[in-house]
Parts: sequence; structure tokens; C-alpha cells
Amino acid sequence: MARTRADRPGSATGGAALIRAAALLGLRRVVIDTIAGPVVVRTGRETGGPATILLHGAAGSWTTWTPLLAESDLEERPLRDVIAFDLPGWGESPLPDRADPDVGLLSTAVAEAARALGYESWNVLGHSLGGFVALDLAVAEPTATLSVGLVSGTGAGEIDAITRPIRGGLRLPWFSGMLVAMRVLRLLGPAGTGLVRLLHRVGALTPLASPLFVDPRSVDPTVIEALAVEVRPKSFVLAARAAARYDQQRWRSIGCRVRSVRGERDVFVGEHDSDTFAALIPDFHETLLHGAGHFAAIERPGAVLAELVV
Repeated sequence: MARTRADRPGSATGGAALIRAAALLGLRRVVIDTIAGPVVVRTGRETGGPATILLHGAAGSWTTWTPLLAESDLEERPLRDVIAFDLPGWGESPLPDRADPDVGLLSTAVAEAARALGYESWNVLGHSLGGFVALDLAVAEPTATLSVGLVSGTGAGEIDAITRPIRGGLRLPWFSGMLVAMRVLRLLGPAGTGLVRLLHRVGALTPLASPLFVDPRSVDPTVIEALAVEVRPKSFVLAARAAARYDQQRWRSIGCRVRSVRGERDVFVGEHDSDTFAALIPDFHETLLHGAGHFAAIERPGAVLAELVV
């Protein structure tokens, strides 16, 4: 299996802040009608393409990528032709009307939005769930998708934890615990999201989120605040169902390069996920990042930029 390890510190930092003002990054807010309903994106930095599509993970939004965008500017390698999504059901984008949306619906909406902005080709970066959507986009749009970059992309380990809760759950207990928590919060309705925000106000969310990061004490407060604000229990549960139904054999048809990074202390990635990716995707290579957990693009944006951006 193709795997390397990146120990260089880069412009590392567990303290990268999230930026909510799109204009500070040269972006503007746009709402686009798609097959999945209205989708909100932050877009800008146009140079004529191809697009740089950014897809966040569960319990996230477009702001997940703002440390990477800021780092690219600091390194004078600015990301261009950016389309940073709030995926359907997350951030400011509402859930699709369809009762049980699938991964294909999300990737189709991403392609439609990119084309509505005038792009016919793109490089796509996806974090966690967003990586799953990015890979399906490469399957569905083989000509338009030039490359895929994964940051702790959802893989076989998480799918196993969803479909086989006992066996898979023992292998990924933190992910399984979060899935159970999201199911409970969904049943609670608005009181569930209110509970998460209350935990944040009293300072309890940081220790609860500690498995996601190498050193949660060094994580900027805006990151923990975003976890509280962006929690979408129903969207999380539906995304888990969609991933469980997905046929990973579809990835065999991916013709573009796929590069992956994951933190060495990522409790949401299965031990053999990279082996599965490598067995299914012809041009796949993964790099392990020292000093990062599940959110490497926040904890080590410089290293992610160096490994994934073409």
C-alpha cells in the first residue's frame, strides 16, 4: 500500500482560528438551486479555472477550510477559483426534501453548483464525510474531476461501525459513541441542539471533543464554538445511513489521482481504511501527519496544503 509519513512541523498549529467573514478571504456568499435544493457556497478568487472545490465533514461547514485558505495566502500559494460548500443539510444549506438522501444526490448537487458558477472542471478536497462525496464526484464526473484530496476521508472502518455496531464499534469506539449521541440528540429535536450549546457555554464541550484533536487545549476557541453551532444530529444520522448504503466498488472506476492525509491520532479512521482505498483506487497515496487528529486541515494546515494541493 502506498503510504508515507510526514513528520515535518510545517506551519503547524493547533491554534488556527476559523474565519466566518467570507470577504476577509476574498470570497462572497452565493445561493445556488440544485437537485438537492438550495445550496449555499462561498466562492471567489477567480482566475478562469479549474475550480477548487472544498467539501466539509459532518458537524462542519465551509468554515472548516478557512485555516487552509488563510495558510495558502501566508505561504503565497493562494488557492484560486474557490467554491467552499455548505453541503445540503449542513451550515446554511437546508436538508433536501428527499426523506433519505444518498451520496449521489450530494455529489450531483456539487457538480451542478460548480457548473452554475461557470466551471467545467475542478480539483476537489474533502474532509471526512466530504471526502466520501468527493470520491463519488470523481466516479460520476470522471472528465471534470482532475484530482481528489482527502483529509481523513470516511472509509471502510466507519461504514463497518455503522452497519455492524458491535464489531465495528469495538474497532472505532469514538465514532460509534458519536453516532449513538447524534441519534439521541436527533430524538430530542431542538432540545438536543440546545443541550450541545449549553455544554459549550459551561465549558464542557472542549473535553468531550478532545478525541478529535491531538491537543484540545491548543485548539482555537472558534473551532469548539463551530462544533457547537454546526451540530446537525438529523443530518449526521442521515449521512451515516447514506454511507452505509454506498457501494465502495464504484471507486474502482476513479481515473484521477487521489491523495490522502490523516492524522496519526485520528480516532475516526479505521486501521485498514487506507488499505481498502489503495485496493480500490488505482492512483491512491496516503500520508500520515504527525501532530494531527481528525481535523488536520485545522491543526496542520501547512502540511495539508503541501501534501494535497496540486
